[in-house]
Amino acid sequence: MREKFLNLFFTLFVFFLGAGCMFFVNKTFFKHEITTEEIQTIIENRDITITDNDISEAVAKVYNSVVMIKNYQKGEYAGSGSGFVYKTDDKYGYILTNYHVVEDSTSLKVLYTNETIVDATKLGGDEYLDVAVIRVPKSSVLQVAEMGKASDLELGDTVFAVGSPVGEEYYNTVTRGIVSGLDRKITVSVKSNEDWVMKSIQIDAAINPGNSGGPLFSNEGKVIGINSMKLVDSSVEGMGFSIMIEDALNYTDTFEAGKEIERPLLGITLTNVDEEATLSRYNIKISKDIEYGIVVISVASDSGASKSDLRQGDVIIKIGDEKIINQAYLKYVLYSYEVGDTIDVTYIRNGKEYTTKVTLTKNDG
Repeated sequence: MREKFLNLFFTLFVFFLGAGCMFFVNKTFFKHEITTEEIQTIIENRDITITDNDISEAVAKVYNSVVMIKNYQKGEYAGSGSGFVYKTDDKYGYILTNYHVVEDSTSLKVLYTNETIVDATKLGGDEYLDVAVIRVPKSSVLQVAEMGKASDLELGDTVFAVGSPVGEEYYNTVTRGIVSGLDRKITVSVKSNEDWVMKSIQIDAAINPGNSGGPLFSNEGKVIGINSMKLVDSSVEGMGFSIMIEDALNYTDTFEAGKEIERPLLGITLTNVDEEATLSRYNIKISKDIEYGIVVISVASDSGASKSDLRQGDVIIKIGDEKIINQAYLKYVLYSYEVGDTIDVTYIRNGKEYTTKVTLTKNDG
């Protein structure tokens, strides 16, 4: 009996071996081994492209364009960040970085990959965009980065970041990841709590303190973003965010000239629909059916809003085609327009929806 069992076992073993099957020790899971010809057939039928993920050549193309920026305040070292050379002219090299990297600086120094250190001059920037331009002597520039387009990105694209996490000890560290999300709108605090929405590229490449202002590259070695922030929480891992390079380049001429961005003004004081204490102070009552929007507290005289149909108690829910969730979203959408533009403002009054036109004036505040 035992001999028959062994013979049967051996026969079955030879059968499976001869059939060309392979087993994976993973509970009860097993699958047929796929041949090279079968893989090629699947790829052709599914329109799948397999690419080489080696980025060493792309890194070599751009590595020396990235710099470490040291912020000094009244002679004392205050912190550091990263940046990259995006252009040169006859005299100077121009470096893009985050506004918060150079904020409050009284002097700046730039460290290159060849360990050369030069003084830099802050030309201009904007705290809402979190973008700034600084200038160095052209003779010190090692390499100029090539600009790409964030608008060409797709989910899953390979990207890599270069910057100086933690400090000088690890300057110009390279990290790689993928595009995890496009057009992410992250609420951040600039002048007050959660008062701005930043449109960003979400990535899973490691971004650490000191990486701020450094470039995000496509796998071709073109700049498609400026690394700005990451979510920091014990339960969160691999969630970094980069400013789209197009958003920064739109204002480099303004910053190079030392000018400020001219912001438009709607002409109202306002509060969020869930700010019950403020609404009560002004005796404004909002229907509980209204879940988002901003409430008009007052309308400034001689403003664009004063020449529209808006009045106290109206709940603004949309500008153009953009949904206005709260004050941060209002500012984000409003600042995408220019002074003199006429916009459509959709609002709710007494349970009914209306639309009025507002011509934006200059914000001198």
